Amino acid sequence: MICTDDVVKSVLALPSLPAVVNDLLATMEQEDFDMHVLAAKITLDQALTAKTLRLANSSFYGLQSKVTTMTQAVSVLGFHSIRTLVTACSVIASFSAQGSGTFDFKAFWRHSLASAVCARVIAPHLKVNPDSAFTAGLLHDLGTLVLATRFAEDYQQVLAWQHEHDCTTSAAEHAVFGIDHAAIGAALAAHWKFPEQIQAAVAGHHLAHPAGCVAPADLATAIVVANVLAHALDLADVDGDQVPPLSMPVWRTLALDNRAWARVFRDAEALFQATCQALIP
Repeated sequence: MICTDDVVKSVLALPSLPAVVNDLLATMEQEDFDMHVLAAKITLDQALTAKTLRLANSSFYGLQSKVTTMTQAVSVLGFHSIRTLVTACSVIASFSAQGSGTFDFKAFWRHSLASAVCARVIAPHLKVNPDSAFTAGLLHDLGTLVLATRFAEDYQQVLAWQHEHDCTTSAAEHAVFGIDHAAIGAALAAHWKFPEQIQAAVAGHHLAHPAGCVAPADLATAIVVANVLAHALDLADVDGDQVPPLSMPVWRTLALDNRAWARVFRDAEALFQATCQALIP
């Protein structure tokens, strides 16, 4: 079994996110920010600028005219959307598929973005900030990337264990590493100085609420729901994908009728394809 300390050390050895992302994360609960300063900071990173403009011009936002500069993007899309785009682009760029064996990066990012979109859609029903929900949904499985890219050969044992025992990924990770991707993801979110509520959402996205309790209407609950929806809608297009159960306390907290659920499904699927086209490497 791999030493858990080695896994944690691998998280701490990861490079920091760009300074502009840290600046944006520090303003997660702020409503105002100097747009010109923000545009200037993003423009210093050419790769980040190119990918952000690409998403700004995608059908995800449905703008009538083409956005050609970061100043235009910030002006047209607004602070919250730009913060989400920049964070998403930076996180995705932090990991490489090289040396990761047979790990399916495309399926991983499809599920991550599906969860992010589902979190954004479900957020208003829990009175949660949609941008925070999107970011937390995107990040919820990042611990998997740490294990699959930093311990590629050992992660093949996880996949083999899961197949042999027909168990969850978390159970297989515990068997091989002594720790699962949720705990590693929370450590990475802390390393990257994400807000504590996002750290908690990443850490708890597989936690079940005990029967009889009331699930809190918070970001962590939104990510639990988003993860289940992303699997249930099969947006990652993975053969044999398992749908995690959603506890009764969470169902009661959401309190959505059939019509509302149908609208959630429709909105999530409508947003998903455009986001994938713009963000998946």
